[in-house]
Amino acid sequence: MSKHQQQTYSTIVSANPYKGDYYVGTFNTISSSASPSFSKEQYAVSFLNTKGFISTLIGISKNIPDDDIYDALENKVYEELALDMAVEYHIRYVEAIQRSTESERFFHVFVVDPLTLEQEYVKVIEAIKYIDQIVPVPLLLKSLYVKELIDSSDVHCFIYFQENDAFFCIYNQQEFVYAKSLKFSLVQMHERFCELLGEQIEYSNFAAMLANEGLNSSTPDYQKNLIKLFGEIFLHVSDIMTYAKRAYEINRFDEIFIGTSVGNILGLDEYAQTYLGLKTAPFDFNYGFNTNGSNVDQIHQLMHLYGRLQAEERYSCNFTVYHRPPPFAKRESGKLILVVAAALSAALLYPGVYWGLSYIEEFHHAVLTKEYEQVHIDKMTREATINLKLANKNAAQVLLDEQKAAYKQKQDTLIQVNEKKVNYPMKSKIMADFTRSFNQYHVQLKSISYNEDTNNSKMFTFGLTSSSTQDITALLKHLTDIKREKYNFNLELISYDEEDKSYLSELKAVLK
Repeated sequence: MSKHQQQTYSTIVSANPYKGDYYVGTFNTISSSASPSFSKEQYAVSFLNTKGFISTLIGISKNIPDDDIYDALENKVYEELALDMAVEYHIRYVEAIQRSTESERFFHVFVVDPLTLEQEYVKVIEAIKYIDQIVPVPLLLKSLYVKELIDSSDVHCFIYFQENDAFFCIYNQQEFVYAKSLKFSLVQMHERFCELLGEQIEYSNFAAMLANEGLNSSTPDYQKNLIKLFGEIFLHVSDIMTYAKRAYEINRFDEIFIGTSVGNILGLDEYAQTYLGLKTAPFDFNYGFNTNGSNVDQIHQLMHLYGRLQAEERYSCNFTVYHRPPPFAKRESGKLILVVAAALSAALLYPGVYWGLSYIEEFHHAVLTKEYEQVHIDKMTREATINLKLANKNAAQVLLDEQKAAYKQKQDTLIQVNEKKVNYPMKSKIMADFTRSFNQYHVQLKSISYNEDTNNSKMFTFGLTSSSTQDITALLKHLTDIKREKYNFNLELISYDEEDKSYLSELKAVLK
């Protein structure tokens, strides 16, 4: 939209499709509108919360021409995110200039299911007929830098809690880096608070307590459980920040802005600063709008600020499919009417054909839309079933591996026990057996030794003495005959001792 076109609009209307509220801005005044209506003179802005889109960082070669960037990114997104090829997702992108390398360009790619756009904005379109801009909520923060409400180029984090969503976002050098949906919306906070408290309180009372008393509740039980609740929240935020540092090569975070749609929560800034160890400020900026003293959701004010930016000042990332109707002669319906009028004026021929074709197409579209909704539900159900089965399989595999390790440990222990019990030589028994044989052949035992080498070979060495060499040789023959299955015998030398008038020898018995 050109600057000239933008200046022709007298009002801006912002729509929150998730809560169903609207704010109309005229000049520098913003006010709530319970029943907005269609007007050609108004510029309509809405947003997608972080649950409504998928974002990822994609790199492509710098050799790809600008005209082919969309096709290249679309192919990589379908591949890397494993998207359903049967669904035509809405894909928009913003270049991540800071991440560029010599060979690659990087883009922040946003992906939206078409069914999301059809379902979430039904009531908005019924009221105001069209939406000029549908922007992913983290990109609205760009206007804070353009309007110099934040004038530094540090690494900033933004946390904002809404009724049905909460998001964490990072900007570096005034450019978008990363966004993540948090699992603690205000509704989820309320549910968790009631769980911790052990009793149910109304959501409206919970929201009023946060807005009026903050973390310093006058009720001790409330204050204790609020501290515990926000401890869980900031633990979740800390995990996300750790991941973002590693994934996006961020050395440190300089400042974090925290806010909620119910207004500032007293004590939240100090608690976050203590828990996260970062400089903290409220997500509450002076936009310059006159709100007549009422609390206006920061997201609505950001949409009004974003709607006042020039086209070149904001990110080119618009997901609207509800465009402003073109001039009558350029509309498809206008062209059809002109053709029909010309045909009627010429000969009033074939009017029924055009009506019939239009009816058939509408019927076909309705049938396909209904079929797509059912197929989409089946797809999501099957994906959930597959993920559950995979999780069960992984858990069973871990248990099986543990059982195998325990079984192997017990098996090794039993083998060692059996080895000791069956194969370990009982030296006293062996000695008694050999001594009987020595006595039988009148050979005396002078010395004995036992040795096990590195090859686990077990050897007995007997020092023998006898008055006759025949006794020693007879003993060796006897042992060889009866114990050859269990021992290898070796007797190398029989010597004569002049002093003792006896024969000496050394018999080695190696256990097989």
